[in-house]
Amino acid sequence: MKALGLVFIVAGILMCIFTSINFTQEKNIVDLGPLQINKKENKTIGWPVYAGIAVTVLGVALVVMDKKAK
Repeated sequence: MKALGLVFIVAGILMCIFTSINFTQEKNIVDLGPLQINKKENKTIGWPVYAGIAVTVLGVALVVMDKKAK
């Protein structure tokens, strides 16, 4: 549980710092044998800062619970 808690803490801190992820997706529009037309779309996945805080708090709780169990 301690390792999982530490992973959640690091992920939560990163979620607070970086509030979104941007990536490019390529789609085939037309495919006529040797002729291909592709379209690149920029996509964004975002989350609120409080989600990162919640993940961090969950990680801290897992670490604390692991210490109390021992």
